Amino acid sequence: MKKILVTGCLGQIGTELVTELRKRYGKDNVVASDIRKPEGNAIVEGGIFEIIDVLDKEKMLQVAKKYEVDTIVHLAALLSAVAEAKPQLAWNINMGGLVNALEVARELNCKFFTPSSIGAFGPDTPKDSTPQDTIQRPKTMYGVTKVSGELLCDYYHTKFGVDTRGVRFPGLISYVAPPGGGTTDYAVDIYYEALKNGKYTSYIDKGTYMDMMYMPDAINAIITLMEADASKLKHRNAFNITAMSFEPSEIAAEIKKHIPEFEIEFKPDPIRQAIANSWPNSIDCTCAKKEWGFKAEYDLAKMTKDMLEKLKEKEA
Repeated sequence: MKKILVTGCLGQIGTELVTELRKRYGKDNVVASDIRKPEGNAIVEGGIFEIIDVLDKEKMLQVAKKYEVDTIVHLAALLSAVAEAKPQLAWNINMGGLVNALEVARELNCKFFTPSSIGAFGPDTPKDSTPQDTIQRPKTMYGVTKVSGELLCDYYHTKFGVDTRGVRFPGLISYVAPPGGGTTDYAVDIYYEALKNGKYTSYIDKGTYMDMMYMPDAINAIITLMEADASKLKHRNAFNITAMSFEPSEIAAEIKKHIPEFEIEFKPDPIRQAIANSWPNSIDCTCAKKEWGFKAEYDLAKMTKDMLEKLKEKEA
């Protein structure tokens, strides 16, 4: 990667990814883009920034040509809970934007990354140690777009030779950017509420296991995969990756080690609980480890300690 265009850069992943890419490759070699340009934003002010609506393919192509990019990281999408509330909009943005980004990559011969998700699995998928290659019949619009995106990226690789790559992210936890409407966002909210109010009401019920990952591991995974030897990548566009699997009571117990008075109660939200119930309890990431050396550094205990420390610094 020499010159990188990132779409949807102001989201949870993009905020931290652009920061790290600028550190590694230089701020003049990373083109951050989003549909809006908020004043005073560190990403907007910290390097090259362009306004791009991913449904406007010509604007995306124009920007990519202007900066002579050789890599596209396409992050713009509606997440699970928001997508379920606005399914037609989610299809238009998640699939229309992806097709446009892939077309730009095809025309300019760019390497290409876009994330998939554990949302690509469904209730018929094996729940525990979910295999890399298995049945995928999601029951949400978000999941439908993710499965479709995996297939579309495979198609662009085999049909047009586009160097497409991707991972299936679990729930992502970050202290930098706020949650963006995902089902797993409770695992971010809980830390904020623990520090602010000493209690949290979870919209995900106790006993609901989901895979999770701390954002530093997620950012490192993207960059490691994009720098990997293409000849070693068998799966390319939908690598299972994970760092930990836990349910709300377990993260609450870990927080109580640092904030003894912390309390949690449960009021499950039917929509997000139904989505969570359709996802795996834990996934197998053996292929990612073998094909490009994926490794997670953070477990629940290490992540909780770091999250609480960083949030205290942020709120001070």
